[in-house]
Amino acid sequence: MGDILITDDERDIRELISDILQDEGYTTRLAGTSDDCMAEIAAKPPALMILDIWLKDSNMDGIDILKSVKRDHPDIPIVIISGHGNIEIAVAAIKQGAYDFIEKPFNIDQLLVVIRRAMETSRLRRENIELRRGDALSADMLGESAAFKVLKSNLDKVTKSNGRVMLTGPAGAGKETAARYIHANSSRSAAPFVTVNSASIAPERMEEVLFGREDGTRGIEPGLLEEANGGVIYFDEVADMPIGTQSKILRVLVEQRFQRVGGTDKVQVDLRVISSTNRDLSVAIGAGTFREELYHRLNVVPIAVPSLEERREDIPLLAEHFISAFNKLQGLPLRDLADDARALLQTMLWPGNVRQLKNVMERVLILGENTGAITAKEMPASQDGDGEEGRIILAGGLATLPLREARELFEREYLLTQINRFGGNISRTASFVGMERSALHRKLKSLGVVTSSKAGGRIAYVEEDAS
Repeated sequence: MGDILITDDERDIRELISDILQDEGYTTRLAGTSDDCMAEIAAKPPALMILDIWLKDSNMDGIDILKSVKRDHPDIPIVIISGHGNIEIAVAAIKQGAYDFIEKPFNIDQLLVVIRRAMETSRLRRENIELRRGDALSADMLGESAAFKVLKSNLDKVTKSNGRVMLTGPAGAGKETAARYIHANSSRSAAPFVTVNSASIAPERMEEVLFGREDGTRGIEPGLLEEANGGVIYFDEVADMPIGTQSKILRVLVEQRFQRVGGTDKVQVDLRVISSTNRDLSVAIGAGTFREELYHRLNVVPIAVPSLEERREDIPLLAEHFISAFNKLQGLPLRDLADDARALLQTMLWPGNVRQLKNVMERVLILGENTGAITAKEMPASQDGDGEEGRIILAGGLATLPLREARELFEREYLLTQINRFGGNISRTASFVGMERSALHRKLKSLGVVTSSKAGGRIAYVEEDAS
């Protein structure tokens, strides 16, 4: 049920409490002095502590031990007991973070009730922290494109180290998923993964959220850095962190310790730091909104996360993954993707990247048919520019051009889209568009379309001097 450390200088008392708790199914450890108590905690932090205020022949009293434990192990509930209790001692103990105070001689039933409540409160708090961390979010990395394979190879290289990683890429590209993949495949995988959403925390609250706080009324409230102890702290969109907080984070990276807001004691932590940004931090440094020294501390291993535009081959695979996930999590219909839907998804513009694709698939499953394969007609983008059935409404610019120029512009954009859809593979593009490979090469040359390597794959673009 739980490991309870009982510290009392009276042998009879600690053994009596131990026997009672063992009868209730708890495991117990005993300590008669402060040194014994601290040694037991160092060997293995208990699930709960029962602590006497007055300890004979000890270097520390119960309040000293309480302060030390709450500094280094804030999640351990501590029940204070004393035969010399008074209201001042009780208030002091509660302010320092004790769960409750019981005066000797105590009622056994009362003690058991307090212990059960303390254990339950501790369990609920841990579960709440897990939910806020978002540990249930997927760390799966899905893809088959060349750009994805380069990304995954780079991530695999850093999973077994403790090096700081800076993930760069556009919003919605999957930077947090990449960070979670590093954590899930590292030696810290059993430890916490805590996300700091720099943009969503008010600047005036940032330090309290990160470092926690101490005050005489509310006691100790751990921050995100303490919650991440032993694991990974992930600074999402780190460019949004207030400049004043940046200097303090810099000190944490150097010292691996900090002070809570309102506190005086140093809190020691063991953290691996992963950060991300969709901005050019060199510009932010030049503007004075981001500290250059912090940038160099965070950017030990830079890894670029490609946009969905750079990995169009992966779109059907990702879409099918989201369909399956929505079926399991929300009970939405489990449907296949028709070929025309696959083709349309791979040719659409995705400024919101993977996040936008996920939202589109959820919308289609909610508003679309409940049976059969998903077709192109159900896609939100398929309605853009549609007129009567069998017709396409031309964009204003295209409609004003002569036929020859309009046809050339259409062919260029169409072939650019198809080549990028197939990851730069000319043979697959030729097969889909119904042209001989040699004829396609001639057509691309006449249109000024070339391909080159980017993000581990090939991407098509128009030469700047092309007509």
